Amino acid sequence: MKFRFAGMVAFMLGNAVAMAVEPVVLADPTVLVDGKTYYLYGTSGVDSNLGFPYCKSENLSDWKDSYRLALARIDGNIFGTKWFWAPQVFKHDGKYYMFYTANERIAYAMADSPAGPFTGGGEIVSDINQIDPFVFFDDDGSAILYHVRLDRGNRIYAVRLSPDLSRMQGKPVECISAVLPWENTASSEWGVTEGPTVIKRGDEYVMFYSANDFRNPDYAVGIATASSPFGPWHKRPAPIIHRSNIGRNGTGHGDLFTDKDGNLCYVFHVHNTDEEVSPRRTMIVNLDKETLTPIVETLRELTIN
Repeated sequence: MKFRFAGMVAFMLGNAVAMAVEPVVLADPTVLVDGKTYYLYGTSGVDSNLGFPYCKSENLSDWKDSYRLALARIDGNIFGTKWFWAPQVFKHDGKYYMFYTANERIAYAMADSPAGPFTGGGEIVSDINQIDPFVFFDDDGSAILYHVRLDRGNRIYAVRLSPDLSRMQGKPVECISAVLPWENTASSEWGVTEGPTVIKRGDEYVMFYSANDFRNPDYAVGIATASSPFGPWHKRPAPIIHRSNIGRNGTGHGDLFTDKDGNLCYVFHVHNTDEEVSPRRTMIVNLDKETLTPIVETLRELTIN
């Protein structure tokens, strides 16, 4: 009888382990909507030196881990050997492009499928270390690379890209730096603004960005607007996504996408717990289309199931 009971307990515990909810731990996340499928990419919470993992879902609730890399250093034929951070994936001229950070430089690769493998491409050559790429296509089809240059802090810049997206054209223009009180709550000598995402509404350009060191509980998301893609940018005085309204530390560095129901969504990461920064967890919240502020009751943490 003891044996049978022990066996039953072991069986039940085994099932409990198998059914345990596993959080998605992708930092600096981005979502590509391709047909009926959502593809989620981000900085690996396991080992960011190997490349970029991805998950996919049909409904934003049931996420499946691919257990493979969309872009893999071990496969070769890509730029970079370490520190694979902050990818952006989009479809352009029949190909899928991934712009990403590696070795504190910006690079790109291409694929025939959102699942990869992303290969080829190369570095977007610069005279300074740069991270966090975001490619914005304006109404005339021209491409602008928003990115962070590591110069007197993490500062957001914009520069035009060549038609084939392989190189910068012209001199980068500074857009955003940490000057507001909420953007540098630790009073650090190295201020941080990073993770830019830009959309256009009518004639207005809107930039979502994150500020503070990512390890700071006050890491948060702000908004700035401009009448030109190169600024000048006018910031809102306070962040729109912050631990005060989300209820989690380290809220930031995400991307915008429109879901299949037409909702404007922001995907971002938060600290693992109140005490631990990593591995960072992935969350999504819907935004009010008029105010661009989060609809907090739509907030959800992503899990593998």
